[in-house]
Amino acid sequence: MNYPSIVNVLGKLLIVTGCSMGLPLIWSIYYNENDLIPILISAIIIILIGLVLWRVFRRNHDLDMKDGFFLAVFGWILVSAVSALPFMIHGSIPSFTDAFFEMMSGYTTSGATILTDIEAVPHGLLFWRSETHLLGGMGFLTLVVIFLPHGMGGLRIFRAESSPGQVITKERFKPRNKDTMIWLWGIYLALNLLETLLLCFGGMSLFDSLCHAFGTVSTSGFSPKNASIGYYNSAYFDWVIIVFMFLGGTTFMLFYHVLRRNWGVLKINTEFRWYVGFLLFFCGIVTWILWKENTYNSFVDSARYGTFQVMSLLTTTGFTTADYERWPQAAQMFLYAVCFIGACAGSTTSGIKVVHYVVIWKFMLAAIKKIFFQPMAVSSIQLNQRPVEPQIIDLAICYFIVNIFLVLGGGCFMVLVDDMDYGTAMSSVIATLMNIGPGFGTVGPADNYAHISGVGKWFLSWNMLVGRLEMFSALVVFYPSFWKR
Repeated sequence: MNYPSIVNVLGKLLIVTGCSMGLPLIWSIYYNENDLIPILISAIIIILIGLVLWRVFRRNHDLDMKDGFFLAVFGWILVSAVSALPFMIHGSIPSFTDAFFEMMSGYTTSGATILTDIEAVPHGLLFWRSETHLLGGMGFLTLVVIFLPHGMGGLRIFRAESSPGQVITKERFKPRNKDTMIWLWGIYLALNLLETLLLCFGGMSLFDSLCHAFGTVSTSGFSPKNASIGYYNSAYFDWVIIVFMFLGGTTFMLFYHVLRRNWGVLKINTEFRWYVGFLLFFCGIVTWILWKENTYNSFVDSARYGTFQVMSLLTTTGFTTADYERWPQAAQMFLYAVCFIGACAGSTTSGIKVVHYVVIWKFMLAAIKKIFFQPMAVSSIQLNQRPVEPQIIDLAICYFIVNIFLVLGGGCFMVLVDDMDYGTAMSSVIATLMNIGPGFGTVGPADNYAHISGVGKWFLSWNMLVGRLEMFSALVVFYPSFWKR
């Protein structure tokens, strides 16, 4: 591996991280709280270390695929570790394990928290906590790619950080890597700005609007309020956030084509149609259950709360407006099922992704047809009106199976480590591996992850990274052959 080039990129990663603390400093000054010095000291330390690494290892070489995988895994770990400094210096999260868990949750857009009283944390630190969503939503390393010289392996970093779903859909809409990253970040920031303006228009403060916009478009879930979005009890805020959770779960390639008035792409995009179909089905049935069981006073309220929670879990956002563990068991069962879906590949969401279900479903139907009805038939599985290659089908099936094994194995591990009930153990793994945040049991919407042991938190932190990097990039480093020349 090209270690000098890797260290050079890590140095730039630290510089970007330290400079990103400038916005929290502004809020700390504005609210005149005691988090100014911790944030400033942390920013200076991180930038200085980054500058040293960048200056010492100035001679850059092209990065190969191994280098991309290494950066994708250890870059996220490094950034999460140094981002924990402000919380530790301030004392709001004195434990490194807890602070690392919180930052890994932020960057991986999981939204799982160990904070028992969020509103007691100073505004500067709360903004930094939410800003990790903004940076991690589009992928922190994609931002660093913009600052890399041409030909330094930006495409390999992008591929290492991308999901298998993007391999299946073959998404790439600009010929140059930097141009792609700039377009992605431009669309992403525009959505954040638009949601911020709409929330402010409804009466939410600018600080809260920014934090919630960061958590919505990145489909993450950190809120500066203990009760999350339920704090406001506002139908307007709920529906605005529902719309932007939906947009955050949509393939960003579609936004690019829509901006160019190429509407035909929406019609032929198989995954998008399935995504809308999943949402309509689960939102409809959960709404019907809540209305039938008189959980809420009217059908409109049932639709509002049911749609919000389905959208939040399916897009792996994790915002809540109600304690859904008090809902009827039937509604909870459908919410549990939603946790295994995820939204579109090429979006800010995590999870298994809709495209894998599309490919597996079509493969299953083709196999049944061939075995029982037309043994001599040669069937072709199509996605976006194009045939899917056999190795892509194998990738989708493999990805789904490994995710299920990780959930089952992780649940068993959490039961042994923390001696918790199996429902909470399974839910904690699902919520972190799929980057959802809140789950069921003692990690449900009314609880958090503070009670979990240190070993359990490190394991769940690793789950969050595996889920954010779509599994293969994070697991390949355990192969002995990866470290061989």
